[in-house]
Amino acid sequence: MFESAGDALKYIAEHEIAMIDLKLVGIRGQWLHITVPARRFGHEHFIEGVGYDGSSGSGFGKTESGDMTALPQPNTAFIDPFWERPTLSFLCDTVTADTKEPFANDPRTIAQRAEAYMRQTGLADEALMGPEFEFHVFDRVAVTNEAYYTAVEIHSSETDPDGQSAAIPHKQGYLCVPPTEQLHDLRSDVALVLEEMNIPVRYHHHEVGAPGQCEIEIDLAPLVDMADRAMLIKYAIKNVARRHGKLATFMPKPVFGEAGNGMHVHQLLRKNGQNLFYDHQQRNYANLSDTALQYVGGLLVHGQALTGLTNPSTNSFKRLVEGYEAPVNLFFSLANRSAAIRVPRYAVSPEDKRIEYRPPDFTGNIYLTLSAMLMAGLDGIARKLDMSQRNFGPFDVDIAKQDEAFKSKITPVPRSLRDALTALSEDHAFLLKGEVFTPAFIDNWIAVKRTREANAVATRPHPYEYHLHLDT
Repeated sequence: MFESAGDALKYIAEHEIAMIDLKLVGIRGQWLHITVPARRFGHEHFIEGVGYDGSSGSGFGKTESGDMTALPQPNTAFIDPFWERPTLSFLCDTVTADTKEPFANDPRTIAQRAEAYMRQTGLADEALMGPEFEFHVFDRVAVTNEAYYTAVEIHSSETDPDGQSAAIPHKQGYLCVPPTEQLHDLRSDVALVLEEMNIPVRYHHHEVGAPGQCEIEIDLAPLVDMADRAMLIKYAIKNVARRHGKLATFMPKPVFGEAGNGMHVHQLLRKNGQNLFYDHQQRNYANLSDTALQYVGGLLVHGQALTGLTNPSTNSFKRLVEGYEAPVNLFFSLANRSAAIRVPRYAVSPEDKRIEYRPPDFTGNIYLTLSAMLMAGLDGIARKLDMSQRNFGPFDVDIAKQDEAFKSKITPVPRSLRDALTALSEDHAFLLKGEVFTPAFIDNWIAVKRTREANAVATRPHPYEYHLHLDT
């Protein structure tokens, strides 16, 4: 929004801004924020930042060395539409409290290093990314987790209507219209809020899932910009839903038996303004260039390890099962939604040719997810990977309907968070190039995810186990 700190301060003074909100992203991918009264906010805040405890909530530092600083970035400013008082928000980088050097484990800084490394290689100067935003909107969700009482109660007016409209049948919500679908106005409100924040929306619609599953799509943008926009979009969706008296969630599999929420990421590389993924000679599959095929090879070769960052929750693997258009096998194909990588059939022009990586979901930190995919793709280009020798396709068939001999040759995605983290621990050298990720960061990520998520879920009885075993 602003080119300099001076421009930002001038705007604050001229537009009667009451509060300055500083937003930073924690390790898990959640936003944290600090608010400063506008009358106390000055040029020094863009130099010195605002200190906070990095050992609490963000996951950055240890208790004995947790002092961090949020440093606002003028070009990320936006008027926050969800506050009663006029509020100008800035996204922040996290820097060290004493030296003000970029903090190595800050996810936004990691994404900046990924872009810098890409340019240093000379392979490309711009990585364009475009996640699809799938989410559920429920009327109410009640969760209880106690030793003697475990329950989740979900209410959706689309599957349990008030008698004035029909219920959406199981897995038949795709593109349905009002009055059966009841979330059109909510999505339109989200779109208008995003437009006000300079994030154009391509379209929105109801998704397959009957209980309030929605999708919003936007245009592709450079990696760090897209990660910033993704955080803004999630923020807008959740807050607009709250205004409507509902709850929005990006949880990968909130309802058993219904479609889950993925984060399919469209991506391409450019150099000197030219799309490197288009085969101008039109001799390769789906008009993908050699560079694009090698990039695809990098994603697939490292696909199992990537899930440790792109699908880092136990719930992720409730979505990654056959029968729900979920990508459970590592291969690529044209317009095939059972593939881990789909080449969109409609993206045919030299400017639009791209690939879509389908396994990720929003339990990952968007900055880390996009960075890890880029690093895998760049590794494939650097190694000139030949997929024809690795059984990665292209396969223009529904893998689920093939015989076991065919399926046995296809590399699957991991089936659990533990397996994904093991794969990441065994294959992460490609992430360390250019010091984009550090060994300490990877080790800490794996340890925390194993302890606080994989082990925590594995040691708790599941309600369905009582159905199976109570009479044992």
